[in-house]
Amino acid sequence: MIYLDGHSTTPLAPEVFEAMKPYFLERFGNASQGLHRYNWEARAGVDQARERVASALGVREREIVFTSGATEANHLALLGSVPALLASGKKRILSIRIEHASVLGALELMEERGCRVDWIRTDGAGRVDFEHLRSLMSDDVGLVSVALANHEIGTLQDLKRISDLARAHGSRVHTDAVQAFGKVRFTADSIGADLVTISSHKIRGPKGIGALYVRRKNPRIELEPLYLGGGQERGLRPGTPDTPAIVGFGLAAELSVQNLDREVERLSRLRDRLWFHLSGSIDGWVRNSPPDGLPNNLNLSIEGVDGAALFGRLKQVAVSNASACLNGVQDYSQVLTELGVGRDLARATMRFGLGTWNTETEIDAAATEIVEVVRDLRTMERRFAEQTGTFSMNGEKL
Repeated sequence: MIYLDGHSTTPLAPEVFEAMKPYFLERFGNASQGLHRYNWEARAGVDQARERVASALGVREREIVFTSGATEANHLALLGSVPALLASGKKRILSIRIEHASVLGALELMEERGCRVDWIRTDGAGRVDFEHLRSLMSDDVGLVSVALANHEIGTLQDLKRISDLARAHGSRVHTDAVQAFGKVRFTADSIGADLVTISSHKIRGPKGIGALYVRRKNPRIELEPLYLGGGQERGLRPGTPDTPAIVGFGLAAELSVQNLDREVERLSRLRDRLWFHLSGSIDGWVRNSPPDGLPNNLNLSIEGVDGAALFGRLKQVAVSNASACLNGVQDYSQVLTELGVGRDLARATMRFGLGTWNTETEIDAAATEIVEVVRDLRTMERRFAEQTGTFSMNGEKL
């Protein structure tokens, strides 16, 4: 199989796996306690990992809070902000409708707890409409939450511009940077965010571990913990630390920003190569991802093909059609339908997520199989239509 589903998850890097192993077998102590060598060794591993993650994000170690993943980090950033928003009277929240499901779910719950969410308009590529943002912004806005990179079509937002406008009105800024971290170069200060969500398994680290950056100065961001218990993670995330996962995350974060500029260029070439092969071989492709989006992202819909049949016939290519978090709830992309793409076309969408493991040979082989499958499906549909007098997906008589 040729793995092109890097937005869903990534293969664990071998060196990350090796770094984790001692913390399962030899350094298995509790990093949140002291008194003996086993715990001290575990704590040293966590401390080094926190330093690595903080360095990759350009922040201070004490501003990193480890969580069970990006969903929890998003919830801590958003739901944890509710008490401060209510106390200050700044109850309005601004966001966009194409955010990840974990953000949208948290925003819905925030409204139930007394906040109000207003939606910023976006263009056809999912970019924020700044004139509309300005019209919505006022001094009663306490939080703006916009993802740095969209999880399906790879659109990159001008988050610094968003942050500057929000800060001028005393609003805190949160961004889900899961898909951008390790794919494009940025720091928390360069994008102006106060709360930044990142994840391990999108950058060749282990699953089940993520982090939230919480600004401690200018301004200091106060959050309410989601859980009660011990004082781990500055009291924001109680519970015994998952030391092996944290260690793996730390190394994966460090590796993800090494030679990043070179890798961005390489991934961009692979993405463009894939697009060139597919669009040059058969017609009917609709490109949903902007050319200036994430370098590893290519989101395409194909006309005249049943989506279920398309994915069912692929044998050598592992690729998804929408966010991994849909998980059977629906078989089409909510992001694309929100941006005006019809459901039939949204179902016949391929979301390619390229990574460090992919090669030109794999890209060429993947394109070849996809083209063959699409041609076969179109031939089958044409023959069926000729025999039955039925219509194609776009309603035209065949």
